[in-house]
Amino acid sequence: MSQTSSSLTLEKIIALSKRRGFIFPTSDIYGGLVSSYDYGPLGAELLRHIRNLWWEAMITRRQDMVGIDSQILLHPQTWVASGHVNAFNDPLVEDKVTHKRYRADHAISAWLETHPQTEDIQVEALNLEQMGELILRLKITSPEGNEILPPKAFNIMFQSAIGVVEGDKMPVYLRGETAQGIFTNFANILNSSRLQLPFGVGQVGKSFRNEITTGQFVFRTLEFEQAEIEYFFDPESTDWQALFKSWQDAMWGFITETLGIQPEHLRWRRHSDQERSFYSKETYDLEYAFPFGMKELWGIAYRTDYDLKQHIEFSGHDLSYTDPKTGRVFVPHVIEPAVGINRILLMALCDAYWEDTQNSRVVLRLKPSLAPYQAAVFPLLKNKPELVEKARSVFSQVSRKLAVTWDERGNIGKRYYAQDEIGTPFCVTIDFQTLEDNTVTVRDRDSMIQVRVAVPELTGYLLQRVEE
Repeated sequence: MSQTSSSLTLEKIIALSKRRGFIFPTSDIYGGLVSSYDYGPLGAELLRHIRNLWWEAMITRRQDMVGIDSQILLHPQTWVASGHVNAFNDPLVEDKVTHKRYRADHAISAWLETHPQTEDIQVEALNLEQMGELILRLKITSPEGNEILPPKAFNIMFQSAIGVVEGDKMPVYLRGETAQGIFTNFANILNSSRLQLPFGVGQVGKSFRNEITTGQFVFRTLEFEQAEIEYFFDPESTDWQALFKSWQDAMWGFITETLGIQPEHLRWRRHSDQERSFYSKETYDLEYAFPFGMKELWGIAYRTDYDLKQHIEFSGHDLSYTDPKTGRVFVPHVIEPAVGINRILLMALCDAYWEDTQNSRVVLRLKPSLAPYQAAVFPLLKNKPELVEKARSVFSQVSRKLAVTWDERGNIGKRYYAQDEIGTPFCVTIDFQTLEDNTVTVRDRDSMIQVRVAVPELTGYLLQRVEE
């Protein structure tokens, strides 16, 4: 079994990520950039697998889904209509002495962890005024122990400009979410396809938020990757509660079955009336037990017809739907499941991390289909040309169907342990027996059991094991 979140520290994940090439601090040679990270060779592969698995499960395999890829820079009026320009805010507090700024809810939560209260305080349900009252009443201080100013609203949209001539530049925003590109393309999608309600549109892409972060590694960063779905339906003919539940089931199935995450580390949390957006009739978060607590992984909200109506009002364009059977014209409602790809990656690393004390090794017990590499191919000895040549032939064969890596450094035991630590489920070793009978040794990551497999059957054998 993997370690539980209570016995796993974030520091171990950070160290493994840098040591093995999953995640690096951005611009590390210049001292880094706050809340920003780059994904190394293994991280890039893991992200790619997460994206592909999500796209396949949520779009490709469904008859009622299509995908798009909208721009990062949208017309600025998009964000006025969506409410992001005026209302996309974080609560901000300032240390009176150091003048450092912190997210108010994070500062309050951190203070409460070291100053337990008899009352049940749900910080995520507090509005700006209630946070201010709580700070005053409990005399909550900054992490440095200093008095803090009352919280203020801080807009987290990144603003830029198009143009090179001062005075003629057009202000634009780096998108704060990928959803708005789906809403603004609603009519285009209808007019260019044969889709009928209910149907959904999904996309994967970068979003940006100028957030006051709390140093939880890649959990909350300035630049991140989202996978969002807007599922459109007619509220008069579709039961929104049943539809909502079906998407919850799809989300849970993707995390536990497709990705292989342990269900006991997950839970659903319903948003309170105070926490839920004013336009949402229902919102739930699927939370995971990260080393720093139960935190949101994937959110789902019933956004009614708010977004399309806002864009109709601000753009003047018709974004309604005409029922082909009745002729009724209306604005569809929408349910939105939205997840951060980077958070899925962090969850996968945490959930798979295992310290095998009996064998003195660290193992990432990733599901084989999720692992950066499904197999590693080794020549037993790198100074034996006949073994290296055969190993390269095997690599070429297997890499046509699976993600494969090559390693010929050090002794075979060290190579095995290095692959265990990056999550490679199967190691294929070409040895002297291979030259005699055309079989190879296949070692299982978790059990360390080794079996002999004939080279012509190797790819099929590995594919079957990966898909188990």
